[in-house]
Amino acid sequence: MNRRRAARRISHSQWRDAPAGRGWKRRDEEQWRGQGKAQAREVEEDERRAHQVEETVPRGTCQTMCPAHELRDRESQNRLHRFEMLAGTERDRRPRGDPLRAVKEYSRPAAGKDSTNPTDLRPPAVLLKTVCYLIDDIAASPHLHPWTEVYGYVFDRLRAVKQDMIIQRVSGLNCVSILERTVRFLIYASYQLCGEPLRLYDPRINDTHLQENLSWLLDCYATETGPHPNQEEFQTLGLLFKLGSAHTTQHIMELPERLRSSPAITLALSINRAFLERNPVRLLRLAKRLNFLQSCALHRHLVACRRDLLLIYSHGYSSRNCRFSLDRLAQLLSLDTSLAAQLCQAYGVEVNQDSQVIFSKAAFREPEQGKLHCKLFHNIVSEKQRDLTVGNIIHGCA
Repeated sequence: MNRRRAARRISHSQWRDAPAGRGWKRRDEEQWRGQGKAQAREVEEDERRAHQVEETVPRGTCQTMCPAHELRDRESQNRLHRFEMLAGTERDRRPRGDPLRAVKEYSRPAAGKDSTNPTDLRPPAVLLKTVCYLIDDIAASPHLHPWTEVYGYVFDRLRAVKQDMIIQRVSGLNCVSILERTVRFLIYASYQLCGEPLRLYDPRINDTHLQENLSWLLDCYATETGPHPNQEEFQTLGLLFKLGSAHTTQHIMELPERLRSSPAITLALSINRAFLERNPVRLLRLAKRLNFLQSCALHRHLVACRRDLLLIYSHGYSSRNCRFSLDRLAQLLSLDTSLAAQLCQAYGVEVNQDSQVIFSKAAFREPEQGKLHCKLFHNIVSEKQRDLTVGNIIHGCA
């Protein structure tokens, strides 16, 4: 039923007190002008608050990779890393620090400690220079060994870089450049140090920092004006690293069509779908088309993927008279024949003397804890590295 709005009823007293002529119009105009002034005052107040916040954010003035007073303190406390010692003083009782090689170390925030002193904070340009030094002169150096020590040093110094960025609320192209290199380094480390003892490398800590830096980077892509030429690369890496994540998949589907339909993201979405559908054969086949760093991001899922393949085949081909070619199985697993046989043995799948696989759902078993080392089955990743240097990988020049 249509309802007409009832006309406003005006009392006799209102008519009597109303101003003559155009009084009603003037009153409305005065009311609107008052509202406009109030809104203008609110805008001015917001701008004033924003300006105050901007003034309270510290701005770094340190132009070296390590503040001078920190270098002196660590020299006196004998806390210099061997990568920071001045050449010729390494065997001294208290080695001296090289100002050109020393890098600010990460320190946890503590009560009573001022972490906002501008002389202790490095501006964005110096932070980017520091990150490039850590990559080119430390991580990519062919003379520094072992790489577990290299990783530990670079990881700690990158945390200090991130800390300076957070305190100064760094944004813009320098922030994006730093985060992109940090994410590449952590993804490469997750593959390179896979299987190392926990005292040398903790994959959970590495993955936690990788996700934090990646989330910050993707937020920069979403909130800051471009250009962002590497966005496709890192959207792809994020999806491959967090394969099967509903939140990540939803994020990818909300990207602009131009970006979402790019070849790299389309391939990553197909791999993600195969993972959700528990189709390990298709996943491993598609994974062969990934580049090296993308394979590093995916490699953490390969053990479970190959396990699912053997479990599915153990049920599908479970028969006394059924024989499956080991060569064919090795192709499906993206492994050498010897490694495929070793993997079968770990899961209780029999391989006879004629290189034939005898599947049995009753014989399939989970390997004992620590018996199956992921690093032994890195063929699908390692063969893609070829002549790529660590510097090229982390700088994105691959």
